[in-house]
Amino acid sequence: MYVGRFIVIGPEVGAYRVSSRSFPNRQIVDRDGTLTVAPTADAPETDNPYISYNCIREVDGTAVVGNGSQVDPVTEKLGLGYPARDALAESLLALDYEKDDYDTPRIAGVVGTNEAYVGIVRKDAVLVKAVEEPTLVATYEEDAPRAFGFDAETASEAAREAYDQAFEHAVCAAGVRVTDAGVETAIENGE
Repeated sequence: MYVGRFIVIGPEVGAYRVSSRSFPNRQIVDRDGTLTVAPTADAPETDNPYISYNCIREVDGTAVVGNGSQVDPVTEKLGLGYPARDALAESLLALDYEKDDYDTPRIAGVVGTNEAYVGIVRKDAVLVKAVEEPTLVATYEEDAPRAFGFDAETASEAAREAYDQAFEHAVCAAGVRVTDAGVETAIENGE
């Protein structure tokens, strides 16, 4: 089944995976602690604004995970002291779903040591909820948050487990673990 991009969010551990039929020539790179989806060197030129974006950013001992430019305003609002639920809801509502040929939803989550939130904005709804166990939401087919069996305990396990999920067209993945000691990230580019 093709679900497009997806996140798995829970307290302490989260993950993001790029799955794509249209733009498979992408990778995740670490840019001074911010994980960014970017075209590979052999990717064809495109003016598509949804190809490159930050997918995991750290702020004040939490991590923001998402499939597009909403990661930045969520991070900024958390840095200003907004509660996670409000930072997600306001940013998703303000940016709305992607105005592409598929009305692609925007998905995002906040991973903390003891709490986590997941959100999605679709053409027909905005959903933001607190989660106490790993929760999946994707851009297609799985576009309502649901509990999801995810056993990763480290950032590298989370990236690998997200990449290895049976959903079609895996391109790259990232994982994050948040503890009192800090935020740890990992990348899986399928190499």
